[in-house]
Amino acid sequence: MLDEVDEDWLARRYYGGDLPPEAERCLHLAAANYADSARALRHLADAEAAAPGHRLVDLGHYKFHFYKANLDDALVYGERMLGHAMAAIGLNHCDWRAVTPATADFSGLEAPPRLFLFALLAIGYLNLRRGRMAEGREVLAKVCALDPDDRFGAARLLAVADQRERANAGEEVDA
Repeated sequence: MLDEVDEDWLARRYYGGDLPPEAERCLHLAAANYADSARALRHLADAEAAAPGHRLVDLGHYKFHFYKANLDDALVYGERMLGHAMAAIGLNHCDWRAVTPATADFSGLEAPPRLFLFALLAIGYLNLRRGRMAEGREVLAKVCALDPDDRFGAARLLAVADQRERANAGEEVDA
């Protein structure tokens, strides 16, 4: 696919300018080479070298591993994203369990609280998918507590987990 990639597309500044241009170019190359996992991972590694620990590079890694169903690796990067989100809402050395509705406006549209909820949702979902039901439920319950209108869908994920557990236990499940 690389032969088809336009130089203007590779050079575009999609991420708002706080990511070094070389790292952003590497993320674009990783996306363009998604079907070739080895090549895409090399570009992600190059992005990491150009911007070590940058949240957008970690997000690129997360997305790659998530969509490739590399759930263990996706969880590692989901947890990194949670760290970025916590720092953005001013909680550098805090456990996510200590976050309350008073910590930030989780009902608004500001990016840091939304990133926090998305990262928690991802971690909860990945734990459920990996069979770590108790961990997944704990994380998703926190999302529910911070998002009572269920804009992020954590309550729906918990309902699906309940339904699956009932089906596995041999109980009748509503369709």
